[in-house]
Amino acid sequence: MGVSEPLIQASLLGEAAEHAPFAVLVADEEGHYVAANLAACLMLGYTRDELLGLKLTDVARYEAAAGEFEKLMDTGTKLGVSELTRKDGTHVRFSYVAGATVVAGMSVFVAVGAVAVAD
Repeated sequence: MGVSEPLIQASLLGEAAEHAPFAVLVADEEGHYVAANLAACLMLGYTRDELLGLKLTDVARYEAAAGEFEKLMDTGTKLGVSELTRKDGTHVRFSYVAGATVVAGMSVFVAVGAVAVAD
């Protein structure tokens, strides 16, 4: 059995994403967070359980956020910068790429990114 076996790859990718230096946020079709890695939790100041109890619009509170999520659902991909609200009420600019996929038969939307830095 080599490292190219599908189950080994899934495990390696899962562990790598969990401990990666970038945020990974996964939402369902209704915008509820269903998964988040450690970097996402640290970036937003929530525990994983707290974050998984929220919707995308609880964190992306700006007016256009719901429409941006709708566009992602329609097109299947999105690249952008969003202003997210941390648990303590401060804001962070999040530079991301997002895409639609199916995991375990469930349609989900995955955003991967990091805090946007000024030039």
